[in-house]
Amino acid sequence: MRNIVLFGPPGAGKGTQSEKLIKKYGLTHLSTGDLFRKHLGEGTELGKLAQKYMDEGRLVPDEVVIGMVEDKIAATKNSHGFIFDGFPRTTAQAEALDKMLDSHQMEIAGMIALDVPEDILKERIKLRGKTSGRVDDQDDQKIQTRIKVYLDETLPVATYYEKQGKFTKINGVGEIDEIFDAISEVVDSY
Repeated sequence: MRNIVLFGPPGAGKGTQSEKLIKKYGLTHLSTGDLFRKHLGEGTELGKLAQKYMDEGRLVPDEVVIGMVEDKIAATKNSHGFIFDGFPRTTAQAEALDKMLDSHQMEIAGMIALDVPEDILKERIKLRGKTSGRVDDQDDQKIQTRIKVYLDETLPVATYYEKQGKFTKINGVGEIDEIFDAISEVVDSY
């Protein structure tokens, strides 16, 4: 079973690469954004709370996110593994994820980080905002806040996995298929 953390700042291409990894390796996609949208669509209290934080460009509190993730893992049977897209976002979440996976006799095989310069991230997010309809992809201040939150609060997660020998950085700039080939080489090594 391959459990992979696909990592990178907003706009790095995690969603695009996740789709390709799912298709190639038969992984189950676990995106906190998808979980939030599911709860939003169902009008749950967790969904409303998550939306408030997302609209402000801030991270959703750990206890909300971890509860959603564990429900998804417990409900998914016979998977070839999970691809964690946009999670964990803090070292505390990474520690909780490891503990949770251990309780299901699983572990993270590795973290693959997409490295993209900030100016390119901003361009990609604004371009995505034109087609996605996402409010947080269309506002310069919210985009800047999301990147700052990533740098201040999320980037330390890479160090957590690096200390475990499970971290690989991939250049996230270039042709989608070239980036995917580089990611696939890493996944094949697990």
